[in-house]
Amino acid sequence: METFSDYVKYLADHFKGIWSLELFKSGDNVVRLNQLVIAFIIVIIGGLFAKLLARVIGRKVVSLGHIPKHTAYFIQRTTHYFLLLVVVLVALPVAGIPITIFTVLGGALAIGVGFGAQNLFNNLISGFIILFEQPIRPGDVVEIDGQEGLVEEIGCRMVLIRRTDGANILVPNSHFLEQKVVNWTLDDNLVRGKVEVGVAYGTDAKAVESILKKLVGEHPKIVKKPLPEILFKNFGDDALLFETLFWAPINRPMDLRIIESELRYEIDEAFKAAGVVIAFPQRDIHFDSITPLEVNLTRKK
Repeated sequence: METFSDYVKYLADHFKGIWSLELFKSGDNVVRLNQLVIAFIIVIIGGLFAKLLARVIGRKVVSLGHIPKHTAYFIQRTTHYFLLLVVVLVALPVAGIPITIFTVLGGALAIGVGFGAQNLFNNLISGFIILFEQPIRPGDVVEIDGQEGLVEEIGCRMVLIRRTDGANILVPNSHFLEQKVVNWTLDDNLVRGKVEVGVAYGTDAKAVESILKKLVGEHPKIVKKPLPEILFKNFGDDALLFETLFWAPINRPMDLRIIESELRYEIDEAFKAAGVVIAFPQRDIHFDSITPLEVNLTRKK
């Protein structure tokens, strides 16, 4: 009858055999299960450390003050990727896996990558190009496929955009290099706003211009340069049409809509105080008949 110690020894021998299991061999190089497990653990721990260190470096760069946030973000991301590469190159030899072993597998992997991972590598390389050329940056307000949003993060494969309604959009990196994208804040965060209003015929146009110019000039969120413009747009069917153009700094897509809304409230109050009537659609109906119109009145049952 086997003793408990014999049973433990039996399990230990089997575990040792599994732990040292040979997975594959290339020439004189053998890769075992324990080597891959050790390499995996080193990569996980090293990856977490690389992410933490890159974040600390990014915050340190931002704290210097004279470096823009998007440049600091670029430094942080590239540092993270570089440290990850270093961790992998260090982990393999430490685990006893020679790097040269993967040259033999390169041909087979290349075929698999060519057919199965084209989009993955396309977006990965596109991410590096975006970080380097910076056509978009975290904090930019962009419009893509008719949707506006704020760029929150540029990842390895995709860009995270937060829409004005709070929903998140995940856009592949390659889309920003292959498709048309509107970046409202690429050079600066000044964006042009527009408010249109129509007043009744017979209103003093110069008085309307003066009111609009005063309101837009006194609004605290509208910049003085470039100068706001008041345009007498057209003679409409029912109104004299005016257009107010102005520039304002924004940090999110909703900022411009809020400014335009505030300006409309102020215009409504100022026009009421000045006796200016905001026009509404009107229709005059003319009957041209040789004989009098016949009118029949019926009692509803």
